[in-house]
Formats: sequence, structure tokens, C-alpha cells
Amino acid sequence: MRKIEVVLNLASGSVSETAPMEAEAILANYGLSARVCASSSGDLERCLRTALDSGPDLLAVVAGDGTARAAAEMCGPDGPLFAPLAGGTMNMLPHAIYGARPWQEALADILDNGVERPLAGGAVDGKLFLVAAILGTPALWAPAREAMREGKARLALQRARTAWSRAFSSRLRYVIGDGPRQKGEAVIFLCPTASRRLSDDEQALEAAGLDLNGALEAFRLGLHAAVGDWRDDPAVDLGLCRKARVWAPRSIPALLDGETVQVGSFADVTFVPHVARVLAPPDEPAGAEKAVMMGVANSGAA
Repeated sequence: MRKIEVVLNLASGSVSETAPMEAEAILANYGLSARVCASSSGDLERCLRTALDSGPDLLAVVAGDGTARAAAEMCGPDGPLFAPLAGGTMNMLPHAIYGARPWQEALADILDNGVERPLAGGAVDGKLFLVAAILGTPALWAPAREAMREGKARLALQRARTAWSRAFSSRLRYVIGDGPRQKGEAVIFLCPTASRRLSDDEQALEAAGLDLNGALEAFRLGLHAAVGDWRDDPAVDLGLCRKARVWAPRSIPALLDGETVQVGSFADVTFVPHVARVLAPPDEPAGAEKAVMMGVANSGAA
């Protein structure tokens, strides 16, 4: 690699003002120089476009999952290598690729030992996700958690009441691939990067339908996720798919890579085989899948 572009989101709250100097110092240790764009004013898209227009061999992004997803789409399957490093709140994609560690450590590791891996994903009504999509009432708890994280206790309580009022009361209907019509409280789709069951080059999403009838069953699912394999829980219906359909009597609550999105009462889910090329460690980390399932179980039992 001769030309490296680094984009940092200083407005994310978890990227320090010294991050640009740290990135330059790490690259200098490997005899590399890079142009660093540190944004604190909402001009991340411009930074990304300028970086890609320069034709780099590697684009490293230290930001949240939303920015990482946008950067992956902009790189595309034929563009430069891409390194989404942890610089946001959830960091689902960085943790799925590099494990739960600081971006500085992950950057040094891939400069030492990095290998190219294909990054596959999925889409819900055309909206891309690279780790996991959660459709159903467990997704309603995310806005409450976000409000609490921001210190807005009253808003968090209001959102929690809304989530609880709909918990276990609004069931989805879904069809995974060419399978039969089924129903449950939620459907989760895991990308190959996040799923322990799938290899990175697997050409499918892992789909899990959850038929949870109450908080006790949600707690049991959480226990399975914590101490074993959540797939063993009797409330979980598993499958692999390249397409799926999900519908409900009203709009479907949805989380894509931890971010709330608007979905109507009918949603098409599709597998996206090659979003971008990532520079990743030679050994795949574990833990992103468990974090997704623990979040679903905790939401249902809250």
C-alpha cells in the first residue's frame, strides 16, 4: 500500500482531538504517510468523497456504524481496501471485523498482518446493513436506550413505556427464502461477518425467527446466548436465505446495525453478496453475534 486516506469523526464523542496525530504516528512507524481528514462539523460525506477521489489503496474510517456503512457503499466491490475502525457508540461493524479493541490497536494489527476479505451484507427495502437487522418489537427498545445514554431520563421512560406496551402483542408474519409462512415476535438477519455459523464468503444471510411469548422466554433466550449457543433455544427458528419477506398489520420496528430505521408494514430482505473489500485480521474475532442476541433478549425481558 502506497496511498492511504484516513477519515475521522471528531463529533462522534468517542474520537479524541489527538486522533489525527495518533493515526499519523502509527502510519509513520510503518514508513507510510497518509492524508488525514478530521471532521467535527458534519462534513463527513465531503471528507469521504475527497478521500476516494484521490484514488487511495486503503481508506481507513474512524467513526460510527452509519459512517462506516456509507463509506463501504462508496468504496464498492471494485474500489480501495476499506478499514472501518471503532469510533462510534455501538461499533458493531468494527467489533465484528476487528474485535472489541481500540482503533489504534486494530490499525496497527492490520498494517502488520491484514488480509483482504469480502464484505457481504443485506438490505431491508434497499437500506443496507452490514452486521445485523432486527425486525420486530425488540427494536423498539433501542430509542429508549439511546435516550438514557444521552442523559434524557424522561424521554427514555416515555420510550420504554411505548416499547413495553407493544412487547409480545404485535406478531410478525414472515417467509424465509422459499420456506413456509411463519409467525413470531421478531426476525433477525445476521451477515456473514457477524455470524459464527457462516464463513466470510458464504453467499447467504443467517435468519432467525423468534417466537417469544413473554418475558420468561426472553430471559431464557438471554441465558442461552450468555452461556451457550442461542440457536439451541426452542423459541428460535433458523434458516439461511438470500431473500425473505416480513409483514405485519402496522409499521414494523426495525434496527439496522443498531440504528433505528423506518419500515412500512411490508418489508423485503435481500442478501448483498459483495459490498466492499475490507482489510481485516487473519483470524476472525468472535462476539458480535452474541452481542446482537443478548440485546434482543434483554430488550424482550426488560
